[in-house]
Amino acid sequence: MASSASPRAFTLNDFDFELPPELIAQHPAAERSGSRLLDGAPGTVTDRIFRDLPGLLNPGDLLVFNDTKVVKARIFGEKASGGKLELLIERVLPGHQVVAHMKVSKKPLVGGKMHLAGGARNGGFDAVLLGRWPDENGQLFHLQLSDEPHTLMENHGVVPLPPYIERPAGTADHADTEEDARRYQTVFARAPGAVAAPTAALHFDEGVLSALAARGVQTASVTLHVGAGTFQPVKTENIAEHTMHSEWYEVPEATQQAIAACKARGGQVVAVGTTTVRTLESWAKFGQASGDTEIFITPGFEFQVVDRLITNFHLPKSTLMMLVSAFAGYEHIMGLYRHAMAQKYRFFSYGDSMLLTRTAPASQAS
Repeated sequence: MASSASPRAFTLNDFDFELPPELIAQHPAAERSGSRLLDGAPGTVTDRIFRDLPGLLNPGDLLVFNDTKVVKARIFGEKASGGKLELLIERVLPGHQVVAHMKVSKKPLVGGKMHLAGGARNGGFDAVLLGRWPDENGQLFHLQLSDEPHTLMENHGVVPLPPYIERPAGTADHADTEEDARRYQTVFARAPGAVAAPTAALHFDEGVLSALAARGVQTASVTLHVGAGTFQPVKTENIAEHTMHSEWYEVPEATQQAIAACKARGGQVVAVGTTTVRTLESWAKFGQASGDTEIFITPGFEFQVVDRLITNFHLPKSTLMMLVSAFAGYEHIMGLYRHAMAQKYRFFSYGDSMLLTRTAPASQAS
């Protein structure tokens, strides 16, 4: 019998919690699959290690990964006037054009030239400001580069680590470390375009992938180029007033067929990371296999594709806290987070993970 109770109206503060700073992981675990896994099956809390994952899934289940590849999108330079600036390239467009965030004391004028990594005369490259993006009121900047963007980023950029990961300043233009270049990337990264890693997938290594295959768990992939907006906090107490950032995604035909086959045989679709959830549910909700998505998943959302979710621990007051609460139930998620903090789990991008199972929204409860 359906419940007559109205769904709870959530506000921003419902997704807040006090996280001890020492629980924010500054480095990855020694081994990818050696990180911890909090098994958050409904009504239970079990502490595990990530390499236990294959035994928690069933033959015939389908794991769906995000195969995006993090690019070295953070680039330092200066304006023609000499003022220092920093770019974070968010999206590559045709014709050597890009869309980027810009950190600078005074924004250059349209048509202004910037010299990146020393400028073209000194082994780097130049850029010209074309305007704001996506329109004149946009927060991003539209730039024309002097050469192919991916090549320039690979040669002159650094890994765009999240703002909560600290590295010593003053070393070779804020250089990332060899560890970051290797570990802030999944083992199956294929499609360049992300400025942040799909972090739940960082725990997978060849040993876990082989064990999953031996168990009869199938795999498929989607692409969503994770943008810097994933780190932006929600600032409106009424979460319905929040404006989501836009990210490009694609669900290949082979993945669509694999999902249909999984559902037909009674298997479960297991999304690796919230970016995969956003991709699959955007495809299901809007009927588009590729394009831009601004989907905002909050409690009450009706999931159509994903049955289980592997995810890391997220920032307070973030859209990702709202997504996992929509997926597994608000009270259950907050209980899992309290347990994780008490047991000293490691949080955020380089931190530990949890396995969640979808629950029905309160409006559908029996």
